[in-house]
Amino acid sequence: MYKTLKECLMLVAALPVFWAGAAQAQQNYKMQPEAIQSRWAKLVSPANALKEYPRPQMVRAGWTNLNGLWDYAITVKDAAKPAVFEGQILVPYPIESALSGVKKALLPTQNLWYKRNVQVSGLKPGERTLLHFGAVDWQCWVYVNGREVGQHTGGYSEFSFDITDALKAGSNELLLKVFDPTGAGIGPHGKQVLDPQNIYYTPSSGIWQTVWLEVVPEAYVKGLKLTPDIDKGILRLKVDAGEGFQVEAIAWAAGVSTGSVSGSPGSELALPVKNGKLWSPASPFLYDLVVRLKKNGKVVDEVKSYFGMRKISIGKDAAGVDRIFLNNKPYYNLGTLDQGFWPDGLYTAPTDEALAFDIKAIKAMGFNTIRKHIKVEPARWYYHADKLGMLVWQDLVNPNQGLPEGSKAEFERESAAELAQLHNYPSVVCWVLFNEKWGQYDQKRLSNWVKQTDPSRILNGHSGELLYVNEVLRSPSPDAYVDADMTDVHAYPDPMNSVKQPGKAQVCGEFGGIGVFIPDHQWLTGSAWGYIQEKPAGLMAKYKIMNQHLQLFEKQGLSGSIYTQPFDVEGEQNGLMTYDREVIKIPFATLRLIHKALNPDLQVEGAVQELSRRFASLEMTTKNADLTEPGILYSAMLDQYIAGKRDVPFLKKMAMMATQAGDKPGAALAGSAYIAGMKAPLSTEDINSVVAFTKSTKDVGFALMLSQADAFKKVLGERKYTVDMMNMIFKGEMEPMMNEKQSWEAIEARVKPFGAPAEEILLRAKVVAFYNQQDWKAYVPLAKVYLEKYGANLSEQEKGMFQGAVDQHQ
Repeated sequence: MYKTLKECLMLVAALPVFWAGAAQAQQNYKMQPEAIQSRWAKLVSPANALKEYPRPQMVRAGWTNLNGLWDYAITVKDAAKPAVFEGQILVPYPIESALSGVKKALLPTQNLWYKRNVQVSGLKPGERTLLHFGAVDWQCWVYVNGREVGQHTGGYSEFSFDITDALKAGSNELLLKVFDPTGAGIGPHGKQVLDPQNIYYTPSSGIWQTVWLEVVPEAYVKGLKLTPDIDKGILRLKVDAGEGFQVEAIAWAAGVSTGSVSGSPGSELALPVKNGKLWSPASPFLYDLVVRLKKNGKVVDEVKSYFGMRKISIGKDAAGVDRIFLNNKPYYNLGTLDQGFWPDGLYTAPTDEALAFDIKAIKAMGFNTIRKHIKVEPARWYYHADKLGMLVWQDLVNPNQGLPEGSKAEFERESAAELAQLHNYPSVVCWVLFNEKWGQYDQKRLSNWVKQTDPSRILNGHSGELLYVNEVLRSPSPDAYVDADMTDVHAYPDPMNSVKQPGKAQVCGEFGGIGVFIPDHQWLTGSAWGYIQEKPAGLMAKYKIMNQHLQLFEKQGLSGSIYTQPFDVEGEQNGLMTYDREVIKIPFATLRLIHKALNPDLQVEGAVQELSRRFASLEMTTKNADLTEPGILYSAMLDQYIAGKRDVPFLKKMAMMATQAGDKPGAALAGSAYIAGMKAPLSTEDINSVVAFTKSTKDVGFALMLSQADAFKKVLGERKYTVDMMNMIFKGEMEPMMNEKQSWEAIEARVKPFGAPAEEILLRAKVVAFYNQQDWKAYVPLAKVYLEKYGANLSEQEKGMFQGAVDQHQ
């Protein structure tokens, strides 16, 4: 009998051919400070950085994990290999993250370099060595002993190179050059932006998934394609391997063989699965699979995998309503919008336990579906979803929204890789092509391309093509949801039913986004972004009412819904849990009861209680939100302030609580005292706090922002710093002088000492004033100057408005 898949996944560095060089000295590593961190961050070290087997869908014993400390350097884009490296970085955490030990930004004008040595001994004739990368964002060149072994483009796809011919006995240098322009390039980059705020977040550049070596025979299995067919009781199987070989595949359940098939690599084989157990969120049964590559009857390679027998489709229920079907039965997809960010690792979960925690927590809440939003996760995330039982709507990572030349082709190339990479996971049931018109193009053609590429899944061709905010449609769409399998509306904050179209299921692909402030669990001081704000005590009732409306919509044909979102993310405070995964804002038990009416799995007798027992230990590690009225908590702090309490952490928290309680004078008082007590040099958290509590030139923080401009620009970015300064100058100096008898000369004299930001806000104020007054004689020449100097900073809509008025009245 062979080892089970679980046993194989626990193997580490089974063949002692490779070992780390001296760069692994743990004493050189220190996690960078962060405002908050998850409980798993403190467990991370160079000795244990994500040591689990990284490819659960195709397991071999002979592998070596290369996660750990590497040397790094940042250079200008056209520079040669650096002679001296700046320090060490903990792989696979992105360079911008605290867990990397670096926490530096990578700009579009720069390259990031990685280097480490690997000792090699005992290489055998006829064996090949593969160097694997789970993901590197975005473009990279790989060198072994000074020899280029390959290039790769795409921040979400796994890749590997055969480096055998570049290796030598003894010490071998691995070198990686990375270019990641984020939004300034042509590649898909998801929610990563160089100037993170609101619904956009910090980039994750460079290596962000496991790096590893694997020893394989000369001829080996390169890949598997597994497609279940429950109607015919077979698994459709394709094996990627060389010609002139034979393939044998055997399915196992609990150590007992349940079927086998033999054939040629590259051809579709039908592996019988008689009386198969079906996979579903309620019963996520997985078969083990062994695939052997043979030559003249002799096994030359063997890999272990797994599969689930499930079917996803659109069908008509007993009343003739088009709905989502799972395993040939209607199944309401009750989901939440998971974005996969971490306060300490950004794109990279601190540990494998943390990676699985998110899925467990979402399941414990009573959801059966995750919409994985604008991100492709590591292979082990989907493995955990398969094992735990969770449906996944997988977003393709949208093209650059500006669609610069080359971005369409790059989107399609990277999307093809994503479709292939995630094909075998039974949890993935739906592809989401576009989201809210972000980079939308050729929707009909691309919808049909996705469906032809993978007919085994349903297609959400455009989630939120119709987007409503406060019941107002953002923009019409004349041929909405063309050739998709569902119609998908986004409605914030309150859910809506989507339009009915023949043969398509109706879903509400996003709703909610309720911002709830939880003291001491914020990534950004003073930020509690959400579509609406609610106090902790009010969230439960609001959320229950939303779900009651979903029940009404379900009776009218709604087949799925996605709540925004399970966890806070950076400046967004609209999760059901805090960003550090410490506080649940509605108790798990309450969420399960609310969700019971829509989740078919919870309607089975005893299911709610069983879910509670299953995740009892997880729930014990989280705290329920304090439902005390924020004003009462703040009032108690104000008493302490009056009594003389003035320590810096207290003042920071008091300023935040005052903001939430609506006491603007108290927020200004505590915020000013907090800023005044800061000590140089200012940390990133200090700088973000100054910005949060500085609204005008009259506030204490403004002088700090002026005198330490370089430090603020480094953290905020040049443009955000300029915009913040412009707003403060307008609020503190210009607004009091803006009236019917305003003197532009007097205003200019007043703001001139503040330099470039004052010059821009003054010109903008004049242009807007003359536009509103319809003083076209004064407007046209100033608007031309403004558009020429600052047009690149404007949205297309605003630029069009100003330019249109110029064209009409010049």
